[in-house]
Amino acid sequence: MQIHHILISAKNDCEILSQMQQVRFEGKTSFGMSVFNLSNAIMGSGILGLAFAMSNTGVILFIILLVFIAILSAYSIHLLLKSAGVIGIRAYEQLGNRAFGTKGKILAAFVITVHNVGAMSSYLFIVKSELPLVIQAFLGKQENTGEWFLDGNYLVIIVSIVIILPLALMKQLGYLGYTSGFSLTCMVFFLISVIYKKFNITCPLEDRHQNALPNDTDVHSDLNGTEHVCEAKLFTINSQTAYTIPILAFAFVCHPEVLPIYTELRDATKKRMQKVANISILAMFTMYLLTALFGYLTFFGAVEPELLHTYSKVDALDVLILCVRLAVLVAVTLTVPVVLFPIRRAVLQTIWPDKPFHWAKHIGIAFGLIVIVNILVIFVPSIRDIFGLIGMFLHGMNGCVVWASVPILCCYLYLSFIIIDWVTGQSRSGGGH
Repeated sequence: MQIHHILISAKNDCEILSQMQQVRFEGKTSFGMSVFNLSNAIMGSGILGLAFAMSNTGVILFIILLVFIAILSAYSIHLLLKSAGVIGIRAYEQLGNRAFGTKGKILAAFVITVHNVGAMSSYLFIVKSELPLVIQAFLGKQENTGEWFLDGNYLVIIVSIVIILPLALMKQLGYLGYTSGFSLTCMVFFLISVIYKKFNITCPLEDRHQNALPNDTDVHSDLNGTEHVCEAKLFTINSQTAYTIPILAFAFVCHPEVLPIYTELRDATKKRMQKVANISILAMFTMYLLTALFGYLTFFGAVEPELLHTYSKVDALDVLILCVRLAVLVAVTLTVPVVLFPIRRAVLQTIWPDKPFHWAKHIGIAFGLIVIVNILVIFVPSIRDIFGLIGMFLHGMNGCVVWASVPILCCYLYLSFIIIDWVTGQSRSGGGH
């Protein structure tokens, strides 16, 4: 019996050693590229909803919540890296298997899949809603006349096949560091434009083509639960505040990408990877805060759940805003392949854990995931639904990581508020945006 236990222990040690050797072999990505990839994983469509979140919490409360969730995200990454370092495994599925056996392995793969499919869906929803408007504006059309190239559903499919799928077929995540860097450059341009527009758009809003926006203003006033006045609120709570925490939690999503990036990091150590995470979170925190602040101070109570759509209410043909729309579209599109990698790895670790790399599986899983996400994007009615539900789920998972029961309880309260909002049929703006 004792010999049997020794043999099992030796087998487990060999498996861990093999996994650690594989990690060292795959560590080819530089520190800078790792920061780009993780920052790109954090950055995404969530930035478009932060000004709306601030309008429903007030400036001070928003900052407090943003700081809290940023710290929570950084600490949860610290615990993740610490647990991975203790047993020498840098794969979520293997961590789950080590802790709870096969059920833990399956659960870890399921959670990663849900997280990242939701993120991919939100990114492609931006493409679906914004790309037709950009094309329409560049063609000088005042309204959508129904051509196929102005149909968001067709455009999502085209973008997925032409851009996303080829990038998703890269063998290693580190190769996407260059596209991640370009994606972040596009978002910096977006931030600069938001700051610039703060000093070029007057309040109350005026439409350059229709003189004013009284009807839209009324809609936004009802939405935010306050009268549309040109002054910032420091603290406020209304029926839409329930969406704020999920939006903020969604904005800092990066945990499914941490271990894959850690695995491919050159000269990987826990301290080095934590530094990558801290720099990425700090950079995105700064961008989020500035975007939310200047976006809110531009539109105040009239800001919509999707910030770019609010700018189009002022002047749909503004060249700068059109360029910003295009930059955001490029940024979120280039983020999708980065988010896809952990899902594929989860599937491979769950179904074929001991099999070597095979191109047929690599390509087939990527294609299947893109098809599923496209179907979701075509049928989901509003991006805020994605922000709310997926964000709520992510906040709950972060709460679990730090052993906190209060965040989890809050998530159920937020979900209850959201469901009540749907059931009561309260007016929402943004349509398909």
